[in-house]
Amino acid sequence: MFRRIAVVCVALLLAACQTDRVNRDFDAQRDFGGYRTWAWKEPALQYQPNDPRIKSDLTEQRIRQSVSEQLDQRGLRLAPAGVKADVQVQAWLIVENRQQMVTTNYGGGYWGNPWGGYWGGPIGTETRNVDYKVSTLQIDMLDGKDGKLVWRGSTEQVVNDGTTPAARELALRQTVQKILQQYPPR
Repeated sequence: MFRRIAVVCVALLLAACQTDRVNRDFDAQRDFGGYRTWAWKEPALQYQPNDPRIKSDLTEQRIRQSVSEQLDQRGLRLAPAGVKADVQVQAWLIVENRQQMVTTNYGGGYWGNPWGGYWGGPIGTETRNVDYKVSTLQIDMLDGKDGKLVWRGSTEQVVNDGTTPAARELALRQTVQKILQQYPPR
């Protein structure tokens, strides 16, 4: 019983780690209004680690489609083939193993009364390590003329292996939307 409660607590803790915090950085000296076209910098999607369980044509297709849609909504158009784009885009999908130490206290406590005397039950504590995976999606934009990084956005979340393809697609779309939400910088 106590183990089940502990597992629920751990699940809630991990869910709390799934923040919507997006990290963004950009070159304030650049004129982002001058960027009108974009193209993928090949390889369009880099993986860390380069593991076949992570690297997937389906994942790359979903990320490419989501980035393309979001850039289009922000006024950037995909450059025609053979035309040099104003911005080159590259994405990174990074999956890391992490560990968190979780301590669960359970059992009774001791209570007293004003005349002395205490009663209650034993107190137990259980501490264990919980392993989980965190994925980071990072989107980089590089100037098409000098190749320097002009904008970067990323966010991370706990990996949920039990999702359907439709749920994965929706999650990627929402993640890319959050990352690019404040592009161009104001």
